[in-house]
Amino acid sequence: MNKKIYCTVTNDLTYDQRMIRICTSLSRAGYQVVLVGRKETSSLPPGSQPFGQVRLRLLFRKGKLFYLEYNLRLFFYLLFRRMDCICAIDLDTIIPCYFISALRRIPRVYDAHELFCEMKEVVSRPAIYKIWKRVEKSFVPAFPNGYTVGGQIAAEFEKMYGVKYEVIRNVPVLQTSPPPSVAHPAEDRFILYQGAVNEGRCFETLIPAMQQVDARLLICGKGNFLRQARQLVQDHGLEKKVGFKDPLRPEALRQLTRTAWCGITLFENKGMSNYYSLANRFFDYMHAGIPQLAMDYPAYREINNLYTIAVLIDNPDVPQVAAALNSLLNNTDLYKTLQGNCKRASEHFNWQEEEKKLIRLYHKLFNSFGG
Repeated sequence: MNKKIYCTVTNDLTYDQRMIRICTSLSRAGYQVVLVGRKETSSLPPGSQPFGQVRLRLLFRKGKLFYLEYNLRLFFYLLFRRMDCICAIDLDTIIPCYFISALRRIPRVYDAHELFCEMKEVVSRPAIYKIWKRVEKSFVPAFPNGYTVGGQIAAEFEKMYGVKYEVIRNVPVLQTSPPPSVAHPAEDRFILYQGAVNEGRCFETLIPAMQQVDARLLICGKGNFLRQARQLVQDHGLEKKVGFKDPLRPEALRQLTRTAWCGITLFENKGMSNYYSLANRFFDYMHAGIPQLAMDYPAYREINNLYTIAVLIDNPDVPQVAAALNSLLNNTDLYKTLQGNCKRASEHFNWQEEEKKLIRLYHKLFNSFGG
């Protein structure tokens, strides 16, 4: 096949399970794949993967100057590379990808993990929202080929810009053997939040709710709300009940998740991106065989109606969060039912099924461009 695809992200590549899965599948399908991201001061050496990995060094780490610098560096890096297709991962790399594809006259793909402009950290800042919305309106219609993680997000893109994107869920690889059962002495049970510690993830209510919950909470990740989350723990005197852990490599994170009692998938209903979200961790907990607390939003409700794997709440306030967590800790029959359903659900929602759609999309794309 010998077609070369470049995929672009703004994050460190080490912990990006989604892109590791996507790039691995495309590589095994016969494509040459290169994933481009950024190098941070805390970046670990890149792990061995069946695809190429490039991390660009930057002077700025966040804010407008970071995005400006990264997009310029990315453009000039890509300008001198041979490729047959380019894939922009989310809105923050779409501009250089568009111009590279236009200059090279090669196909371009948009991988929309979320409604970028509708994230809380964007929609709550009018000036920032205006900038990104202008980018979205200008460039998304120029990417007729693309995919996203959920049907609700795909429907929004079609309504706003007339593009019909494939739905390719971000789900783990189904393991040939189920995760081992883990014994949980009452004093060792812990609740796990894994992923970006960002605004809009309900830490303002989750952390205070732990005052009413007889278990520990472990927050594994980093993000733009990490400092505030640590402060909330101090403010509520929860240093002995709430702990923090740096991001882990994917396999280490999977091992940790299997030892948790239950997981957390909470989002504030502020911005369509949160309301229509279908978070990676929702499926990670499912495949680890642990029940979870999640929001009663459309995508989660749809899956939970098929396989009841979570306790859903409609309002992530302190009383509802505490009550739901206590039911997962204390209602043995409920817990065992949800735990059993996780196995059934993972056999339906897994990467072996989703990657078929991904590979079909790229085969069709290259065939339409003359093979």
